[in-house]
Amino acid sequence: MEKQKYILYARKSTDVEDKQVLSIEAQITELRAFAKNEGLEIIDELIEKQSAKIPGRPIFGEMLKRIEKGEANGIVAWHPDRLARNSVDGGQIVYLLDIGKLASLKFPSHWFENTPQGKFTLSMAFVQSKYYVDSLSENTKRGLRQKVRNGIFPSQAPIGYINDSRTKTIVVEKKKAKILRQAFEKYAKGDQRLEDISHFLAKSGIVTRSGKPISKTRIAFILSNPFYIGLFKYGGEIHEGKHEPIIAKKLFDEVQEVLEKRGQPERKPKNEPQPFCGLVRCASCGMMITGEHKIKRQKNGNVHEYTYYRCTKKRKDMKCPESAVRGFEMDRQLSNLIKKVTLPKDWAEELNRLADEEFKNSAKSLSVRVKEKEEEMRKIAIRLERLLDGYLEQDIEKEVYRREKAKLLSKKKSLQAEIHSLSHAQNDWLEPFREWVKTAQTLDKIAVCNDLFAKKVVAKEIFGSNLTLHNKTLRPAGAQAGKSPQKERQNAWSALRAAKRKVGKMPTSQILVRDAGIEPAS
Repeated sequence: MEKQKYILYARKSTDVEDKQVLSIEAQITELRAFAKNEGLEIIDELIEKQSAKIPGRPIFGEMLKRIEKGEANGIVAWHPDRLARNSVDGGQIVYLLDIGKLASLKFPSHWFENTPQGKFTLSMAFVQSKYYVDSLSENTKRGLRQKVRNGIFPSQAPIGYINDSRTKTIVVEKKKAKILRQAFEKYAKGDQRLEDISHFLAKSGIVTRSGKPISKTRIAFILSNPFYIGLFKYGGEIHEGKHEPIIAKKLFDEVQEVLEKRGQPERKPKNEPQPFCGLVRCASCGMMITGEHKIKRQKNGNVHEYTYYRCTKKRKDMKCPESAVRGFEMDRQLSNLIKKVTLPKDWAEELNRLADEEFKNSAKSLSVRVKEKEEEMRKIAIRLERLLDGYLEQDIEKEVYRREKAKLLSKKKSLQAEIHSLSHAQNDWLEPFREWVKTAQTLDKIAVCNDLFAKKVVAKEIFGSNLTLHNKTLRPAGAQAGKSPQKERQNAWSALRAAKRKVGKMPTSQILVRDAGIEPAS
């Protein structure tokens, strides 16, 4: 009788069905002891860390080839499911038994004898293993679908969140969430590139698993991931999650606008931009006023530096007549315009008093507005139910259902953000108002300081893009040649300028307060 030679085969994968299986080390230890007790000759030990759900395991395939060549005629394994969990691999084992290439199989946990009855039992074990895998896969998918219906994202949590293994939920990782929120705020300003956000995250300790900065493509995905506002994508569909949002819907929408607009790379300017660039337009042709810094070197060794501002003169249909103005003259005129908007002390005191009164009376109106938003939320919930009914009744196509559902969920998130904002509005508007009053009182100090960029920031807030240069004179748009000022964007500064124009024409009490009161309009 031919002496039997065995190959010891151990396998374990990271699949769900292998969670209760012995580790590789434990299998090897048990199989060695089993072979010694049975007096089996082991010619080799093979270890494989791969799923057996589908054919194609390289080490398993190599083992079968060696058996076909006659190097061994037996296999020692912990259980038949270590050899096969699919019909192809199981069929190969049975075929080798049929043709005599494989004489024996040994399992510590399973009886096998190379007889028709034994092969039938082995085949049933393989079939049972496959059925277990198929059922487990279906049960797993069913469980994932149920998690989605319950508002739980059934996958790895994105940056800023962690998977809580105790509660099987996704929770906020507070440190990274704060950093991520700052990244969204930076990008929303419109002056940051995807690379800048990547570098910011890297400096803050958020990198890839290999320790490298996150790629631009991945940054774009992060900035457009609805997970951060409480929604998530699964199976090509938007779902409402139960996890805590870390990004406000308004901020998220602002970032999406920037992502959409950003396409062309920014061109590097030939000259270093001067402080007041991008603030003033030419009154004659409407082009922007640019600044240039010049250095003049005299023969006697003296060096003079000049900054002057002039029209870019980019219009091709006319020759702009405006001439340049020196930088110090631009600074002087801008300072005078800023001084004119300084809030008088008595006005500030009266505005603070009126704001306190308005604050006390605003709670009731805010409550009404919150109820209105909640009613809109209720209507959206009804529309979502009707939409789902239409889809289940096959009256609505799948793509239409997904598209309309995404729109309604986005609107629902916007309403939730508005309700949250209104709920805090009673406290939110008063403090910024007081800060504005405080800033408006200090404009005269900013006007006389040497920080030109600080002046530009203040001037941009006060005048927006309504400053023009005409005959070397800086004015609000439309204020030259006897024209009435152009319609400007309505904000606190425009209201203050309008109020100052009314001084002497009407009582101060009527100037300071509009009919609707001090609290910002909705």
